Amino acid sequence: MEHPLIASVDSLTIDELGSKISELNKKLAIATRMSNGQLARQIQMALETYQNKYKEKSAALFDKHSGKDNNGPNFDQIIDIS
Repeated sequence: MEHPLIASVDSLTIDELGSKISELNKKLAIATRMSNGQLARQIQMALETYQNKYKEKSAALFDKHSGKDNNGPNFDQIIDIS
């Protein structure tokens, strides 16, 4: 479940998303050690929002570099491993 109070994360770069995920993981560890379940759940929801966007942008970047967006070579048709 994504956090409903987080504004759009579309404008963040992959690096910014990665650093935000790292920061939230640290905060989640602190909240867990303090046995603050409500805060931990809020951080988990925020973390899920950033992780989903990170995965989406990573997949788009991978597709771009692998030629799956029809702008580059498609090696599936070229390489014969038989």
